[in-house]
Amino acid sequence: MQHFRILEFWRLFAAVGVMTFHFLRYAPADYRWAEESLHRLLPVMDMFFMISGFLIMLHHGESVLSGAGSFRRFIVRRFARIYPLYLATLLFFVALGIAVNLGYLTSGWVDRFNFAYLPHNILLIQSWGLVEHLSFNYVAWTLSSEWFCYLMFPLIVVVFRWLGPGGLVALASIAVLLLEAFSAAGWVPEGSWLKSNSWAAFRAFADFTVGALIAKVAMTARWPLRSHLLAWTIFFTALVVMYLKVSDYLSLALLAAAVFLAALAERNNPAAANFLKPLHPLGQVAFGIYLIHPVVEIGLFSLVWRTLLEPLGAIPFFIYWLFPMAVVMVVALASNRWFERPVGRAIVGWHEGALLASKSTLEPAQ
Repeated sequence: MQHFRILEFWRLFAAVGVMTFHFLRYAPADYRWAEESLHRLLPVMDMFFMISGFLIMLHHGESVLSGAGSFRRFIVRRFARIYPLYLATLLFFVALGIAVNLGYLTSGWVDRFNFAYLPHNILLIQSWGLVEHLSFNYVAWTLSSEWFCYLMFPLIVVVFRWLGPGGLVALASIAVLLLEAFSAAGWVPEGSWLKSNSWAAFRAFADFTVGALIAKVAMTARWPLRSHLLAWTIFFTALVVMYLKVSDYLSLALLAAAVFLAALAERNNPAAANFLKPLHPLGQVAFGIYLIHPVVEIGLFSLVWRTLLEPLGAIPFFIYWLFPMAVVMVVALASNRWFERPVGRAIVGWHEGALLASKSTLEPAQ
């Protein structure tokens, strides 16, 4: 199986970028410009969903509807991949919320521990347009959006089988037009779907569909592109467009072009991306880095930094700042090896065992 190392690195870049942005909120006031600068680059999360759509279509596009029970096997495996760590971080924030509601802790974020939203978080539907505010592990809106895309993946596959690449273009266009209509009607709390978290599942679906389209086109294109330079150039151009606030639509188009060019060039010349191979272990846990960093933020910034180190002035912020980021990466690597994979395998094994038991009871006695 081919690794698309550039795409893996870009996903890691997005996860680390979000973590860096959130940690910069604790920087001295003189450095808040750095937080603002990174905030301008947050549309890179749309690329995260494009890459996810690319990889899911590439690896599961032919098998997800291949026979009876194929979609169920797909969805169980995706659930086993994302839910164990998500649930662990959710329980951490539920415990904090209980402490806040009982008066043992205080929180400046009023809606973060709103237990009316707990069912939405448990069911991973908090980004489906059903709530107005993020709560508990607030970054998990991306997981909610991913889950929506997994559930809708058969639609993408069917549209491609019936209508080809043009069908996926139409499907993504319809999703965008509906999002524009929802925004114009004032239904999106953030004002625009391009900045929405509470309606992000539909935004992610459009990105995911574009990624699936790129997978099919890039893997069959006859263009013998071997240089990776064009993909990197377009990627950095997209970052500049975001930073300068030129156009959100243009930045999305450039990100899609970068993903396509990177996939095509790496298909034709995978060896040219081998310089990224040492980052592969971290690239595999980009999802973990993203989910775990708010937990570390509570412990090492809200508590250790704000209540102990910052008042003492014992260490410069940007020296200390590197420590929590390193902790997140180490914890993500450890979680992947000793928690997520074993629990995920157990869930898949339980499901397969239940299927075998069900089949054996349905078979007529000999």
